[in-house]
Amino acid sequence: MTTQYKVAAVQAAPCFLDLDAGVEKAIRYIEEAATNGASLVAFGETWLPGYPNYIWLGTVAWQMQFVGRYFDNSIVAGSEHEKKLSEACSKNNIQLSIGVSEREGGSLYIAQWHFDENGKVINRRRKLKPTHVERTVFGEGDGSDLNVVDTNLGRIGQLACWEHFQPLSKYAMYAQNEQVHIAAWPNLALYEGTAYALGHQVNNGATRQYAVEGGCFVLGPCALVTKEIQDMVCQGDEEKEKLCPVGGGYTAIYAPDGSEIGERVPQDQEGIVYADIDLHMIGYAKAAADPAGHYAKRDCTRLLINRKKQRPVLNFDDAPNWDVASDDAPHDQAGSVREAAE
Repeated sequence: MTTQYKVAAVQAAPCFLDLDAGVEKAIRYIEEAATNGASLVAFGETWLPGYPNYIWLGTVAWQMQFVGRYFDNSIVAGSEHEKKLSEACSKNNIQLSIGVSEREGGSLYIAQWHFDENGKVINRRRKLKPTHVERTVFGEGDGSDLNVVDTNLGRIGQLACWEHFQPLSKYAMYAQNEQVHIAAWPNLALYEGTAYALGHQVNNGATRQYAVEGGCFVLGPCALVTKEIQDMVCQGDEEKEKLCPVGGGYTAIYAPDGSEIGERVPQDQEGIVYADIDLHMIGYAKAAADPAGHYAKRDCTRLLINRKKQRPVLNFDDAPNWDVASDDAPHDQAGSVREAAE
């Protein structure tokens, strides 16, 4: 396992509602990061095909004009779009974490896909609980999405946006000995100056807190809003433009002691934040406090995780043992629930 290497966090505007162009732009950044010596490159939340800022700006009826285009430009697992990303990773010998709107059937999910340096998808996770109005667009993940994977670059995990405000979800990741974490953010422009909790001070603070609390390196890639995107989602409405200003890119990388590493890109410009990391730093950070290890108080508090994949439809052969004769109630070895009660 490599312990010292360069990482890259991309700060770039998505090609909003254009999956084809977005994949090509992502590939250009993958190539650029690899050319500059990075072994891991990360993109923000739903970078493909872009974060749906419009859900925060108007009525449901007004938003419907975007629904079809957003659905059509959301990526499908195993598609040609995914294959292009896979080939870019293998050709450039680089790992990739990218935030996507994942389409499965008739539903969309806020997802993060992790490709290894051979182009294989080694983690495909979904945001457990979309935040606020995001729930009008996206479905939910489950416990199988709280996953840290072994790679040639160490143990790497991913969470999206306000999942970094969920203490139990974070703790589940810490407990898996996470060494490098991808904290994917959309853009931090929405409601700037009117909703402090949505701003960069709080959200970059959550990213930094994750690093020092989990004793791990954290990449916080963040997209930004361009004038072109603003024009698309605001449509010349001055009130909407105030709620969705240009900029909002606050990409940052943090070390296990909470210090910021790497040189930031101005919040209204595109670019890549690079940092050299050394996994040996983690031992020094966790010597003081390992929240899921020696610093835990397991006689007082513990975390229970249900890691089973939750599916709305099961084949009969895969389903639990149901007693059809007794209102489909589950039963144990002694018979049906009804019989056991009697």
